[in-house]
Amino acid sequence: MQKAIAVLDALAAAGEELGTNEIARRTGINASTVSRLLATLAGPGLVAHHPANGRYGLGIRILQLAGAARQTLDVRRVARPSLEDLAAVSGETATLSVAGEHDVMTLDFVQSPQSVRSVAEIGRNSVRHATAVGKVFLAHGGRVPDELTRFTECTITDHGALADEIRRVAEQGYAASRGEREPDLTGVAVPVLDRDDGLVAILGVQGPSGRLDDRKVETLVGTLREHARTVAGAF
Repeated sequence: MQKAIAVLDALAAAGEELGTNEIARRTGINASTVSRLLATLAGPGLVAHHPANGRYGLGIRILQLAGAARQTLDVRRVARPSLEDLAAVSGETATLSVAGEHDVMTLDFVQSPQSVRSVAEIGRNSVRHATAVGKVFLAHGGRVPDELTRFTECTITDHGALADEIRRVAEQGYAASRGEREPDLTGVAVPVLDRDDGLVAILGVQGPSGRLDDRKVETLVGTLREHARTVAGAF
């Protein structure tokens, strides 16, 4: 089994078709064993043999299995270590949100260890036009609310201004909200995108504005992006 996996790993890492001898060289397995393994793996379509040049590549069955695995992945389980690290690094509440047809909902979170903190709740919808998570949702195809309710003096209530903000979020790859949903609440969020740039989830950090100043938000953007790439790698 381990030798068969080594052959598949070699083909995946190569990114191109390989001959039997080249696979043997890369794996350290003798060529006759590699040849037998390739014949076995070709049967169910895990590898494909190309008679024109005698080389081998990954088969269509690998793609089918990979697709099935991605569909059964629980994004909450995959993202949980990232949430824990984000909360530890930032000292604030870290959230994982997923998009619905019209809204974006908190799927999981790790609470800030601080006594004064932002409180998250699983199942709660984020206000689309007044939160960082909501803006990321809008920048990736979410429906803009017909009515832009004012929550604070900083809430965006003009559709033209919101359209500009959505374009900015799409261009820069993250969103921030500063006192737009609650007067002393700042949030920053980034998208988790799959290989086709589809929105899988949204990672965010939120906390009191006195602790999340512009410099800290800028630092957190980089950390959030690193974790978004890690989570996206599973999809």
